[in-house]
Amino acid sequence: MKMVDAFGATATTDEVLSGVDLHGKRIFVTGVSAGLGVETARSLAAHGAKVVGAARDLIKAETATAEVRKEAAANGGSFELVALDLCSLQSVRACADALVAKGEPFDLVIANAGVMATPFSCTTDHFEMQFGTNHLGHFVLVNRIAPLIRPGGRLINLSSAGHRFSNVDLDDPNFERTPYDPFVAYGRSKTANILFAVAFDQRHRGRGVRAAAVHPGVIQTELGRHMDRTHLEEMVKRMNEQLAAEGHGPFQWKTIPQGAATSVWAGVVAPAEEMGGQYCENCHIGKIVPENIVISGVSEGVRGYALDPKAAAALWKKSEELMGESF
Repeated sequence: MKMVDAFGATATTDEVLSGVDLHGKRIFVTGVSAGLGVETARSLAAHGAKVVGAARDLIKAETATAEVRKEAAANGGSFELVALDLCSLQSVRACADALVAKGEPFDLVIANAGVMATPFSCTTDHFEMQFGTNHLGHFVLVNRIAPLIRPGGRLINLSSAGHRFSNVDLDDPNFERTPYDPFVAYGRSKTANILFAVAFDQRHRGRGVRAAAVHPGVIQTELGRHMDRTHLEEMVKRMNEQLAAEGHGPFQWKTIPQGAATSVWAGVVAPAEEMGGQYCENCHIGKIVPENIVISGVSEGVRGYALDPKAAAALWKKSEELMGESF
């Protein structure tokens, strides 16, 4: 059995990291004030890693990560917090510059933070909120700290099965001409997360640094705070109907430790040559599903447009233009 087949949808972070020693490894995780970010940081620190966690609200993050510090102290790891507001390029650049000035290398960067299905709004720098936060903020941050990623290191971008809602729109990224739809905007940003991983992997694999995107699964976290309860119930009902039609049992929410498992699996456990440039889900590499095949919210699979190297290069170029910065 290949290592990539050893775990599945119900695997937890602790199961995936069982027997893994991360002493001496330094790891950067964004979005450590709730949910998946906290659990990702906890599991890595509990295995001896030095974890640097980034959050917008440091007071909230301080409280949320009490368990992370406890497990780090008990297992020879460490945990520290840095300020990062992905909605503000000034904050993103300040965070990156401080890390670069410190000069301590990373073995793994997990771009975990994000927003989902928000009402129409803009970042401080006037970009559509979901594309601006989920993609552009991380694009600048990761590229500025890329020299700190050691050879043999990895970048993991949190994406979602939600990438299937929409491909990126490089002609109208801010919905200036397109009617705004919260899920289309989310889909665009999550497709961008995958394409960014594809392009980053191509650019850095020559020095032994690999990148992948992961879908954590469907979990009840703060990410869904903008979703209407009725809408959520309707989505679950539709998924159950489709699952029943496919001969499967009803939809199961993932727990947070199950949701964070694919991030740590792709970041630490999966063989580099297999995870590089890929979309991972349920602790294995996702397969491309053609666009003419309908897939339910819980079925596996990645759309080909999200892994297209030409589209990845075009998004990189467009992101540089929007940011006024080239990498």
